[in-house]
Amino acid sequence: MSKGHFDNEGRAIMVDVSAKSANKRIAVASGKLFCNQEAFNHAQQGTAKKGNVVQVAEIAAIMGAKQTSALIPLCHNLPLQSVKIRIDCHETAQDGMIKGGMIKVVGEAITHAETGVEMEALTAVSIACLTLYDMLKAYDKAMQITDIQLEQKSGGKSGDYQRHA
Repeated sequence: MSKGHFDNEGRAIMVDVSAKSANKRIAVASGKLFCNQEAFNHAQQGTAKKGNVVQVAEIAAIMGAKQTSALIPLCHNLPLQSVKIRIDCHETAQDGMIKGGMIKVVGEAITHAETGVEMEALTAVSIACLTLYDMLKAYDKAMQITDIQLEQKSGGKSGDYQRHA
């Protein structure tokens, strides 16, 4: 009997989910990008040399979620019913002075399938953050992408999950 992604002989396999029932599964993930004031202003105002970086990152996130199984080895290719991305800009203060900003990305993926959709939500958030970095790097090469994490999930045998604040 195999366990996880390896068979009895140690060969890589895709987990067999054919005996599982398809049901609605939802996952929400989040991540943050911290940047300097110039990069933040361009992101918030849509004035970067490369265009409206928030809109492009939202589209990239949806495209990334749809490609998750091509990016993550042994990940199932899921029929996505919905991918929603929200990108919000928040100024950050240090010692009472504005020092830049934090761009928060929240992604939600929904499927009706035999296995969970967490990787699609996490991939969407990761791709959005990487796209923001790519499009703003002319203004700040020291940007930091942090806290990419699963916030909540529902559906499936393992039940619901909610990250505690």
